[in-house]
Amino acid sequence: MNTPTQHKHADAVLTEIVRNGVLAVTEEMKTNLMRTAYNMIIYEALDFTVGLFTAEGQTISIGIGLPSFIRGMSNTIKAKLAHYAEPGNGSIGPGDILVTNDAYITGSHLNHFTFSQPIFFEGKLSGWACCMAHWPDVGGALGGVTSDIYSEGIQIPVMKYQDAGRTNEDLVRIIKTNVRLADRAMGDLRAQIVAVNTGHRRFSEILQRYGREPVLKSIANIMDLSEAAARARTRSIPDGVYEAESFMDDDGLDIGARVPIKVRVIKSADEITVDLSEVSPQVRGFFNSGPSTGYSCAQVAYKCLTSPTDYPINEGSFRPLKVVVPEGTVVSASKPAAMRKWMTFPMTVVDTIFKAMAQAIPDRTIAAHHADLVIALFHGVSPRDGKFFIGFVGPTGGGWGAKQTEDGMSGVVCSNDGDTHNSPCEQLEAKYPILIERQALRADSGGAGRHRGGLGTETVVRARASISVDVQSDRMHCPPWGLEGGHAGAANEVFVVAGGEDPSVAHTGKVRNQRLRPGDRLFLRAGGGGGFGPPQQRDPEQVAQDVRQGYVSVSNAREKYRVALCADGTVDKQATQALRSSTATTAATVM
Repeated sequence: MNTPTQHKHADAVLTEIVRNGVLAVTEEMKTNLMRTAYNMIIYEALDFTVGLFTAEGQTISIGIGLPSFIRGMSNTIKAKLAHYAEPGNGSIGPGDILVTNDAYITGSHLNHFTFSQPIFFEGKLSGWACCMAHWPDVGGALGGVTSDIYSEGIQIPVMKYQDAGRTNEDLVRIIKTNVRLADRAMGDLRAQIVAVNTGHRRFSEILQRYGREPVLKSIANIMDLSEAAARARTRSIPDGVYEAESFMDDDGLDIGARVPIKVRVIKSADEITVDLSEVSPQVRGFFNSGPSTGYSCAQVAYKCLTSPTDYPINEGSFRPLKVVVPEGTVVSASKPAAMRKWMTFPMTVVDTIFKAMAQAIPDRTIAAHHADLVIALFHGVSPRDGKFFIGFVGPTGGGWGAKQTEDGMSGVVCSNDGDTHNSPCEQLEAKYPILIERQALRADSGGAGRHRGGLGTETVVRARASISVDVQSDRMHCPPWGLEGGHAGAANEVFVVAGGEDPSVAHTGKVRNQRLRPGDRLFLRAGGGGGFGPPQQRDPEQVAQDVRQGYVSVSNAREKYRVALCADGTVDKQATQALRSSTATTAATVM
């Protein structure tokens, strides 16, 4: 059993001051980025993460947008340190800002530009301010299918955006030449620089006020305390080896060819190992992600199980976690694997880790969720001003799985995206030639159970001009599973309906760079969450309330929950007792 090293010389009061201080710094970084960004995917959807890191690249505090960026940002800083440690590559100094969008370092796709600013104090490297954010356009193919990284946009290796305070204008020109919407890209670039400058300034003020060594000792103490809390919670999990399997629909290219997901979790004393060796090898399509993402899958699941309320999010919380992720899987792909939809498979990996741990700690785990952004990317020429545009609808909120003690949440973004939001309908309609006809919860989409899965949503988008749309969603054939007798939730659905055609007969599936004409409609239906426990054990009054709210239909109340309702919507107790008695008798006979 390992015991974290307590930094005895770190003052307890100062430790708490620093704890709250670094949280305040990352929140201000986050706010300034949102207030200065040009694209909605940053200032509305919050597709970004900001953070403070130690001089070695360990996480101090994260201002979460996407939880899966935690490892990627840390690994990106470490890669930058390694690059400039090599002979002939120069050195890192005050006034530098480093940049890359290398998907195999960050773990995501080329759309995520990562800027990192070293924080020097008293001549010593004392930390890093970092910002990773999504750019809607980085060149490359618009929508459709990609099968290698080269078709997906501009690649920026580790290099300096700013050297001793002087901007690399050659790099700026190269970026502007390779993107379609240069003004917007440069606006988001400047917003990211504002964010890292904010982190640099505010953390330097903390160092100035309290001294470098006391502050760094306090940070080390925070990490040790987080480690101790994580180990204590880990010890409460029974030792053992826990396995689970699931699958993805396909790789986006070989449609219908399932991609297996298998995880193994080994718990021993106060440590956990997540073994992803049997996750599918990297695929020909564009659903791969880099090694940082494999680690992030394990980190997200582990933190949820051991220290979900421990802040700031820091390196200490993950010290009891070991991750086995060999090179060449769909969550540790190597070049030149395509990475455009990097976020799709990791969400199901996280779900599958929870599924494995349900065998050991059912009270802390959760049934599966819709596990996809269900996001539509579109582009075209605006009839208003004749200018080219790139936009999106989503991420579409779906259902989360139920827990042992409560129903799943409805209309919530998937686990990969944490704090991200969908964009307001009014803004989308004002900026792009589309009309949002409907955005509502999907009745009966939550998996039935003693505790019901959360409901997915339906968004209907009508084109007001000719536009091209691309929706590469998954988990349409692997619905969100339930636990301990709970039923699966509804799967994701995506389809296009031309003109006045009936949507009930539409074919659901991936929408590949399809041209919509005025009046055509795009249906985005996010799945529900899995249920927990047998549906017949749900309180009939809760079922009746679900029916009144429109969450569950009368027919499903009877067929799945075995609850009969009177004409006025109240529970018919005698008929319900008869339904449930017959179900229990049938089950006993089968056994």
